[in-house]
Amino acid sequence: MVIGLCAIFHKVFEIRKPSKRLQRGKLRMVAFAVSIIATVILVWGFYAYLKRCPIDKEFTWGEAMLFATYVFFILFWVYGVVPHQWLTWADSELNWRPDRFIVGPELPWTGEQGIVEWALPFTMTYLVIRDVIAVVIYGIALAGNVVCWRHWQNRGVEK
Repeated sequence: MVIGLCAIFHKVFEIRKPSKRLQRGKLRMVAFAVSIIATVILVWGFYAYLKRCPIDKEFTWGEAMLFATYVFFILFWVYGVVPHQWLTWADSELNWRPDRFIVGPELPWTGEQGIVEWALPFTMTYLVIRDVIAVVIYGIALAGNVVCWRHWQNRGVEK
C-alpha cells in the first residue's frame, strides 16, 4: 500500500505542466534588467564627474562626503543588489534548483545519457551554474572597481 502510494506520488510529480509564464513564453526579468541599467547610469554619473573634475581641485568637506556617499551607493548596488537580483531571478523565474541536472541532448554514442552527463565525470546542477554566474558578476564588479580607481587616479595624466 505504502509503496503504491509512493509510486503514484513520484509519477504525479514527475510529469509537471510548465508554469503559466512559460506557457505564455514570457520570462520576466524586469528587476535584474533594471538593476543592470541602474548600474550603467550610476557608473556613467561617475565618469561624467570625472571628466569635469581637475586633478588639483580642493574638495570641501561637503563635496567629499557627497561623493563618498555616491561611491558607497555604487558599491552597495553593484556588490549587493545586482547579484541578489540575479540569484532571485534564477531561483524563481528560471527555476534553477539543486534537483535539476544539466543533462543535454541524447546522441547516438552517449547511450541513454545526455551529452553533458556523458562527457563530465560529475553531475552538474543548475544551482552550480547559477552560483558560477553570481561569481562572474562579482568578478566583473571587482574589475570595474579597479578600472574606475585607475581612471580616477590618472585623470590629470596625458596619454
